[in-house]
Amino acid sequence: MNELAERISDSELEVMKLLWRAEDALSSTEIREELQKTMGWGATTIKTLISRLLGKEVIAQEKRQVFYYRALISEKEYNNWATGRLINRLYRGSAKNLVAALVDSEGLSAEDIEELRAMFKVEG
Repeated sequence: MNELAERISDSELEVMKLLWRAEDALSSTEIREELQKTMGWGATTIKTLISRLLGKEVIAQEKRQVFYYRALISEKEYNNWATGRLINRLYRGSAKNLVAALVDSEGLSAEDIEELRAMFKVEG
């Protein structure tokens, strides 16, 4: 993944989530209207976030009658990268330690644990 994608801020991530949910490229107006409604951000803030994401090469811009934007990385790619980074930073690269921490902190219900057991069962 693009190294600059590593530095997507929480605010920039809100723009990315909006683009990921869209079935097609969104106009600057569509992005602005949605983020003003959901986040309460002003037009200048939204333009700045879009500009930063363009600079990080994680979104693309297309000029039609107005500018349209689309994500260049998928949500799955980003989530996989972010999960790997979390595991490396907090759990010394051990996914097992992450799961143990979730169990210890009661972050997983009994139902969650059963679902995980079923996922890990190997048919032999």
